[in-house]
Amino acid sequence: MSSRAGPRLHTLQRHLGSLEYRGMNPVSSLLTTHVLDTASGLPAQGLCLQLSRLEDHGQQWTKLRKSYTDHDGCCPVLLSPGQMKADTYKLFFNTKGYWKKRRQESFYPYVEVVFTITNETHKFNVPLLLSPWSYTTCHGS
Repeated sequence: MSSRAGPRLHTLQRHLGSLEYRGMNPVSSLLTTHVLDTASGLPAQGLCLQLSRLEDHGQQWTKLRKSYTDHDGCCPVLLSPGQMKADTYKLFFNTKGYWKKRRQESFYPYVEVVFTITNETHKFNVPLLLSPWSYTTCHGS
């Protein structure tokens, strides 16, 4: 492994790990996200995102929260336990704004991740691995 790959691998492992591993309070929110800039191997700090819920019998998105990722690429409080309900949600990531601040062209102006929560007592994490030319997400825990 090259000398540059070691720190990048550690950062990736930290971001894909559990909330407890990252030193966060797991009860602060039942829904969290974090973003890793895979082009640099560093957390995507300052990325604007918006959480919405599908309302009105699946006809309209209602904005619930606008936020920014912190220095660790995390947005640890998206929904508090009282706000969580079984429903369909959307996370909108403003990737164009993020890359523009870094003077980097990108292919995707935004990323939308739509997901369904069926149990409002479970914890959910929606990680995003991001580069100017690709993105990947998964159901985190």
